[in-house]
Order: sequence, then C-alpha cells, then structure tokens
Amino acid sequence: MNRLSSYNWKKILLRWEYALVLILIIEILIFGAINPRFLRVNVLLGSINDYVSICIIALFGTIVMITGGIDISGGSIVGLTSMVLGLLWQDMSMSIWLALALSLFTGILCGALNGFLIAYIGVQAMVVTLGGMFLYHGLAVVLSSLSVSSAYEGISGFPREFIMIAGGKFMGILPNPFIIFIVMAILAFVLLHKTRYGRSVFLVGVNPNAADYSGINHRFIKMSTYMLSGFAASVAGVILTSYLGSSRADFGNELTMPIITAVVLGGTAITGGKGSIIGTALAAIVIGILRFGLQMSGLTTQYLDIPVGMLLVIVVAIRGTMSFMKFPKLFVKKMNN
Repeated sequence: MNRLSSYNWKKILLRWEYALVLILIIEILIFGAINPRFLRVNVLLGSINDYVSICIIALFGTIVMITGGIDISGGSIVGLTSMVLGLLWQDMSMSIWLALALSLFTGILCGALNGFLIAYIGVQAMVVTLGGMFLYHGLAVVLSSLSVSSAYEGISGFPREFIMIAGGKFMGILPNPFIIFIVMAILAFVLLHKTRYGRSVFLVGVNPNAADYSGINHRFIKMSTYMLSGFAASVAGVILTSYLGSSRADFGNELTMPIITAVVLGGTAITGGKGSIIGTALAAIVIGILRFGLQMSGLTTQYLDIPVGMLLVIVVAIRGTMSFMKFPKLFVKKMNN
C-alpha cells in the first residue's frame, strides 16, 4: 500500500505540467532581469494580446493531434476569417455582430473540408492541411482584392464596440483576450477530459479499429476535431482583427510553427492517443512569453522563430530521451510479472 501511494505521489509530482510552470517562472525572471519593465503586472497581462491567437488555436489543435492528425492550416484560416469579417461589414453593410457570427462559421467550414478529406476520403492529414494552408490564404488574398480598401492597408474603421473585444478589460483589470483564452481553455478541457466525446477522441488516437468495435464512428470524430480547430482559428482571427483594428489577408502567416510547438511542448504525442489541455495552455503561454520577452529585450521580429524552433527540437529530444530511459525499466518489470 505504501509503495502504491509513493508511486502515485511520484506520478503527480513528475507531471510535465510542473516542468512547464518552472520554465515559465525562469523566463519571467530572466526577462525581468534584462528589462525590469517586463515584471510589471499590467505589462505581463497586456502581452496576451500578442500571442492569444497561438494559445487559442493550440488548445483545439491538441484535440486534432490526439486523434493522430495534424492541422497546419490554422494561421491561414485566421487571415481568411479576418477578410470575411471585414468584407461583410464594410462592403455588404452588414451588422458587425452578424458579420462576426458568419466569420466564425467560415472557420468551421474550412475545418469540415479538411476533416472530410482526411477522415472519409483517406488523404494524409499533413497533405490536406498543407494544401488547405495555401488554399485559405489564397482565398483571403482574393477577398482582399475585392475590397474597396487597398490590400496593404486592409479594412479599417470598425465600430468601437467591436474594437473593445480585444481592447477592453474585464472589471477594469484583466484584458478581454485573457478572459476569452481562459473560457476557451475551460471549454476544451471539459470537452476533452470530462465527456464521452473526449474519451472517444483518445480511443481513436490509440486505435481507430478498436473505436469502431466500441460503436464509435471514428471518421466523424476525426472530422469534428478539425471543425473545432477551424472554429478556434476563426475566434483567433476575430480577436486579432479587433486588436489591430483592421482586416488583412496576411494575419496568421507566422503562427504555424508556434502553434505546433505549443501542442508538442504541452506533452501531446505526435503519434496520437496522448495529450493534455492544461499542458498545451501552459506551453502556449511559455512560447508567448518567450516571444514577447525577446522583443522587449531588443530582438527583431524576424528572428523570433529561431528560439521557438530550438525550443521545439530540445523538448522533443528531452521527451524522447525520457521515453527511451523508461523503456528498459518497463520491459524488465513486464518480464518479472
């Protein structure tokens, strides 16, 4: 009994999420030492606007990867959503809130197309979402050419109530994007870890055939995860449009690698069957703080992907080494049994 209790405590204390919290604290201390302004609470909370898109898309990208898939089209859906929103509001004189609702539906449609080709036609996820990345970006560029505004300037002049989606603060303290991220994280957590749907997602990732024998439609489950991912990308597109005050086709172009890094850094297995929303949420914040801290330290934007790429390689190597070290112990234990 004591050995079992000790094992449970070790399992809890050695969770990957604690390592992410430690990395986050180290980042804050280092960047605070480089630039003391970084340690101000309002600065740290305000920085969420710069990386909230990564956080939100990564949450539901985790669900996709748990099924054994991958979605790299999220960044392009952000730009397409932004352009759809701007065109519906400015060129079609639609209510901003109706335009917002329809723009969110855009992401669901894009995700449904990705998911259908992957789950029902059998095309590889990487091929489909890579093609989707170019397709959705191309559509966004086409829509920008239809606007009365130039593609470079984008569509601007949105009403104040829309700008306050990203510019406002909850109770005058917490930025609205932070609240939206928390709400989306809770929704993703409950959906994945507390519902039958979430259990089906994990089973599909482990063994699709076993899922079928259990009465689970693994094709529909896979397709639905891409729809959720597309919806999350559209939410990020709306927030980014509100934050920057304009609609542009190139929004989201640089989000692909940080999103994938956040999902993998959060502990999601690229082979499927394993993942954590809490881990992804923490990893996304780690990456966001890293990018924001480097900017405040004087690093130019064009070099921000270098440390993110290094972080991805290092983490994958560390987790791979940990798995390799565990294998002999597990093998011996199984043989003894």
